[in-house]
Amino acid sequence: MVEAVSVMLELLIGLCLISIFLGLIKPVIVLWFLDRFNRLKVLKVYGGFLLALILIRVFWMYVFR
Repeated sequence: MVEAVSVMLELLIGLCLISIFLGLIKPVIVLWFLDRFNRLKVLKVYGGFLLALILIRVFWMYVFR
């Protein structure tokens, strides 16, 4: 169970990184659910998710290893 959560967190971190890179090239690809698309919003939305996931991953490694 612990390994499954670790792998899922790593996949989500990778997905956020890919989304940030795609969004910096063309924001409409990753911000299709918003009414306005710009690179700053990409960094805010996916950067926030990325930061939260990294903190969760560090906490997870600290508690279960």
